[in-house]
Amino acid sequence: MTDIFKALSEESRLRILTLLMEREMCVCEIEICLNMTQSNASRHLTVLKNCGILYGYKKAQWAYFGISDSFKEEHKELWEYLQKKIVELPTYESDRSQCEKYKTVDVCANSKITQEGEEE
Repeated sequence: MTDIFKALSEESRLRILTLLMEREMCVCEIEICLNMTQSNASRHLTVLKNCGILYGYKKAQWAYFGISDSFKEEHKELWEYLQKKIVELPTYESDRSQCEKYKTVDVCANSKITQEGEEE
């Protein structure tokens, strides 16, 4: 249980959960939506996965993550609390807005995309 609360005590991890509450995502999608480096995003995702909040799998060279159903079931009250309170994060609206910009773009298959949406 302490691992879960340690994982949730980091704002970047809460921002990741904000995105994953809607759908499963590839690491490269999370990177672009939250303007994180690959190593930073992977480090935070690993912490969330190791404590059981996320599941993850690889498909070709891409790694996908989502919120674990077993976490939702085993920690129902905590999950409900997170769903209610995560919208109060100062970055919530901007993170969701940024993610919407890339929702219809396959950032994994395309060239690297900058934060402004232009190809490098």
